[in-house]
Amino acid sequence: MIKTLLKQTKGYRLLSLLSPLLIIVEVYMEVQIPFVMADMVNNGILAGAGIEYILKEGGKMVVMALISLLAGAGAARFAAQAGMGVGANVRAAIFARIQNFSFANIDRFSTPSLITRMTTDINTVQMGYTMIIRMFVRSPIMLVMAFSYAYRINADLSKVFAIAAPILLILLGTMGALALPRFKKLMKKYDGLNASIQETLIGARVVKAFVRARHEKDKFKLSNDELKDASIAAEKLLILSGPFMQMTIYGCIISILWFGSNLVIGGTMQIADLTAFITYVNNILMSLMMISMIFVMVIMSRASINRVAEVINEVPDINDDNADPTLTVANGDIDMENVCFKYKKTGKKNVIDNINLHIKSGETVGIIGGTGSAKTTLVQMIPRLYDVTEGVVKVGGRPVGDYTLKNLRDSVAMVLQVNLLFSGTIEENLRWGNADASMEEIEKACKIAQAHDFITSFPDGYQTYLGQGGVNLSGGQKQRLCIARALLKSPKVLILDDSTSAVDTATDAKIREGFKANHGDVTTIIVAQRISSIQHADKIIVLDDGKINAIGSHDELLGTNEIYSEVYKSQQEGDAE
Repeated sequence: MIKTLLKQTKGYRLLSLLSPLLIIVEVYMEVQIPFVMADMVNNGILAGAGIEYILKEGGKMVVMALISLLAGAGAARFAAQAGMGVGANVRAAIFARIQNFSFANIDRFSTPSLITRMTTDINTVQMGYTMIIRMFVRSPIMLVMAFSYAYRINADLSKVFAIAAPILLILLGTMGALALPRFKKLMKKYDGLNASIQETLIGARVVKAFVRARHEKDKFKLSNDELKDASIAAEKLLILSGPFMQMTIYGCIISILWFGSNLVIGGTMQIADLTAFITYVNNILMSLMMISMIFVMVIMSRASINRVAEVINEVPDINDDNADPTLTVANGDIDMENVCFKYKKTGKKNVIDNINLHIKSGETVGIIGGTGSAKTTLVQMIPRLYDVTEGVVKVGGRPVGDYTLKNLRDSVAMVLQVNLLFSGTIEENLRWGNADASMEEIEKACKIAQAHDFITSFPDGYQTYLGQGGVNLSGGQKQRLCIARALLKSPKVLILDDSTSAVDTATDAKIREGFKANHGDVTTIIVAQRISSIQHADKIIVLDDGKINAIGSHDELLGTNEIYSEVYKSQQEGDAE
């Protein structure tokens, strides 16, 4: 955990070192002042040494105060800069790691949890780091230095702290052991609250359509109340340490004033020494209070650091460490040999079970099957969005693991079921397929995808700004833009995962005609619910419960396969009605 955090201090280690060094200077000067003041009173004012000695010692105190002030300000500035920088590094490290996550890695953490870790947890880590390099250094040094000077003034009176220190250490240790599990639970409640908010915002239209606002409010209230209760449970335990700390501290002050005044009355201690001693007592007790605050922050930070470290140290399920960076996909051949897959290695049942398949480059292949037949899972293994559990998937005659992820995915374009667009103009979204594409190439891809006409109907055309997720477009328009974006990649393999479900059959037919006329050499895999979308494919694969039930042309399957013929008849009857 600490090793992971220390790696993120790169670029801010000098600032992290300068801050404690300046704090040492600040504290040293600060503890010198009461000692000089006591000397000035005892050997100057009371001894009648004269105004020159008093001005000399007073001037020395002013210089010490200025040095302490400047050093403290510098330490605070450097600590703040280091804390912000480390927070930025941690945030960047997590984001970079997430970009390398497979779908399985993301599923393991959940999106709301990752958001909480990148916001709430990192803010806690950032504040904790700032406090550690500043106050965690200042308080112990002040404690040691102030105690040493107090001991120099009166060793016997300093023994009062020998009783208080063990009490405080036992208190802090007990509180820490009990509080850490509560703060871990608190962070999980933040995950739950974020999940509730995210679902409600993403599904706002559905919530309104089904008049479920009250239900969502109740669900949010439950998550919010659970977070509140977890916060109270975690904080109240640490808040209890405050009264105990103050009781111990005030007990020390009362004891020192009692014994110190007796020493002054008895003539064994001068009043100026007692005044300086009380100043050191305040420094010591303030240091103890700060240590307790640091202790609270460390406990909170520790829970957050653990959660942050989990993400940074998570090993992506899919990597290209053993890939050949010079290897590129030669053609669109696809082979699956004895392929099996399950989402969890410990799972008992395969989602994909013993698939053997060969698709020639340039073929158009349709995939159909009932809900849950693993159509999407099957095609997601081609660009390695998931890795097979058993067997091998080949593209261009080579196992997909031989290619770097970039080279493989640059050659395999996939239009996912969820048609996601990003905030920005239509042109900016299309350039995800090819950042260097000319406007002529962009327009050609949009014409094939039957998107050009509706784009040019907008006042700003290709410069039309899309809201988050493309909310100002219809489902069919978003699908066509996603298809155009995929075509701009000029892929060897094009996978359309139910990507024309929101367009009418006439538009669907035009899109397929455009593919055939302009991308006849591209291997095209169409996952569909409508038989009309795949009936002209070179071959059609019927999936049933993760297994290949049949392979053939439309006419062959219509006469020989029960599943296919039933789907066809039901759709024909639906169209007739």
